[in-house]
Amino acid sequence: MRMPVRRRDGTSDAAAAPTAGRPRTLGHARMAGWSGIGFAVLFTVGLVLVKQAPGLAAPDADYAAFYRDGRQGTLVILGLYVVPFAGIACIWHMIATRTLIQVLRPRSWSQIPHWLHLASGVVFVCMLFSGSAAVGAVALLTRFSNAPPPPPDVARALAAAGYAMVFVYGVRAAGMYMITTTGMARAAGMLPRRVALLSYLVAAFLLLSTTFHPAILLVFPAWVVSMSVALLVHRPRGVTS
Repeated sequence: MRMPVRRRDGTSDAAAAPTAGRPRTLGHARMAGWSGIGFAVLFTVGLVLVKQAPGLAAPDADYAAFYRDGRQGTLVILGLYVVPFAGIACIWHMIATRTLIQVLRPRSWSQIPHWLHLASGVVFVCMLFSGSAAVGAVALLTRFSNAPPPPPDVARALAAAGYAMVFVYGVRAAGMYMITTTGMARAAGMLPRRVALLSYLVAAFLLLSTTFHPAILLVFPAWVVSMSVALLVHRPRGVTS
């Protein structure tokens, strides 16, 4: 067994270990907080831009008028370029959060929620990318191709596929991400019981929702912002298990 080494100032390396690890813990907390806020901003901007495309309930005349002139789809295409950066920020937030929790609870990697958290975050980003690409496919075609725009039924079918990926699959992956994050953060002493309970209720709402209203997509980034602010304002304490 290695004995602690006494320093000149009277302290030992065992006593200095928590202090040495504190800057690293705070660094992970800041990374998770700022990347979460960045994700929320980029996600909201990308959603607003991509949503400029006609919705599922739009009549054929609206589809034809929107895609007849490729310039009207410029905002949609811009949104397609913003969404990947939102996904990158989401991945940064997820990995930073996982690293922070693992620093606070070194044995968390051996627990099932640790890997469910990773899987749900990756699935959400994949559904976000795929769904956005499907919704903006016709805008890309009319802007960067000389081919005539497809019939409204084709554009509506692509939009429906995109909506299914995001609203049906992506939203539920986000709910699972919220549940696993809340459970691990609660176990690490990062969240009070009331905040954790509210987080579970919001996650259940996402898991059970059946609406295609764009507002439902803002629930997840709003939750990420709240978690990020909590990490930036209330610095986590070193908790191990």
